[in-house]
Amino acid sequence: MPDFDNRPAPEIFTPSGLNRLVRDLLEDALPMGVWIEGELSNVSRPASGHVYFTLKDANAQVRCAMFRMAASRLRFRPVDGMHVLMRAKVGLYEARGEFQLVADHMEPAGEGALQREFEQLKARLGAEGLFAPERKRALPVFPRRIGVITSPSGAAIRDVLSVLGRRLGLADVEVLAVPVQGREAPPAIAAMLRKASASGRYDVLLITRGGGSLEDLWAFNDENVARAIHASAVPVVSAVGHEVDFTIADFVADLRAATPSAAAELLVPDGADLSRQLERLRQRMATLMTRRLEAAAQRADHWQARLNAQRPQARLARDAQRLEALRRRLYVSIGQSNNLRRARLERLQARLAAHHPKLRLTPSRIRIADLRQRMAAAMSRRIERDRLRLAEQARTLHAVSPLATLERGYAIVFDQRDAVVKRASDINVGDRLRVMLGSGEIKVRREE
Repeated sequence: MPDFDNRPAPEIFTPSGLNRLVRDLLEDALPMGVWIEGELSNVSRPASGHVYFTLKDANAQVRCAMFRMAASRLRFRPVDGMHVLMRAKVGLYEARGEFQLVADHMEPAGEGALQREFEQLKARLGAEGLFAPERKRALPVFPRRIGVITSPSGAAIRDVLSVLGRRLGLADVEVLAVPVQGREAPPAIAAMLRKASASGRYDVLLITRGGGSLEDLWAFNDENVARAIHASAVPVVSAVGHEVDFTIADFVADLRAATPSAAAELLVPDGADLSRQLERLRQRMATLMTRRLEAAAQRADHWQARLNAQRPQARLARDAQRLEALRRRLYVSIGQSNNLRRARLERLQARLAAHHPKLRLTPSRIRIADLRQRMAAAMSRRIERDRLRLAEQARTLHAVSPLATLERGYAIVFDQRDAVVKRASDINVGDRLRVMLGSGEIKVRREE
């Protein structure tokens, strides 16, 4: 029989101690928490602000808690049946020994991934400059033809047509039918944008649809649609969803409208306002014309009074007499002026004849010949003096020239660097030397 008395004493746990051990094991095994996806049930939110619920799938469920601080950051209200994606730490509720998750982040499943994709695309296109304010174009004040890219059966086109017809029915509106939801919507919208831009038919394009969830509006968050809007040759207005909805198309478009109806109001001016403005302008023009006509009539009356006061017939007669007197004085003045000019011309001709160049050529020739002879004699004397002085300087220079010294039997010794050797100690045995004589050179080497 086994000896039970000799067995080691087992470790005995209390319920709280065991639960604490299990909790520590779970938290040590998964210290960073987990991401988990499932369906909410039994959601409760007491006055404390905490949220308690169960997360389940088809085969299992787990109790969960989200404390007040994390719950205050939720952007939606959790309800039973909602499918969510959650980040939580795995733990154990010691008081009841229940396995549970403590969540610190929760988002609707699917929508969170789409939101992250939306933010990434928005950041990338923004960095490329597609949202730059300086590239936004102004809308035409009176568009002649408007292209509306939308579903022909949606509520958005009915709102747009209703507002356009009510405000100003002068613009032609063409509905460019495309699907606005589903997998085929993005390529269809992008193709229609490119086709409408290339056609040259439209002054402005409106891309629109009614409200919906993020998934419903996803066609307008497509990169190809954004680049088609950016490349459009005409201004593009985006009105997608409700006022709180924002899409990539809204950021790229030249103008974003909160709703389709608001977009229609931005596209065309209000006819009633234009009528009131035209009436005000007509009244201002009539008032201005009346004032100008009255001022012109007053000026005409003033000039008429001055004209009557000055008796123009008598003034014309006086001016005619004065003109005749001036004409006679002009004729007399012209005759006297011609006589004076004729006499002055005769005097100038006489002076010119007295100073004719031919009269001064003979004395000038004689003087030039004399100067030439004097210059030749002076140059001969100068050259002879310079020759004698040069010969004397050459003799003096030759007397002190090193070459003259060499011709008397002396020599100049150069070392290997072509420096003049002044002392025997400056050269070593074996050095090659160059000796310049009075006539020629010799090369030698020092032996000792």
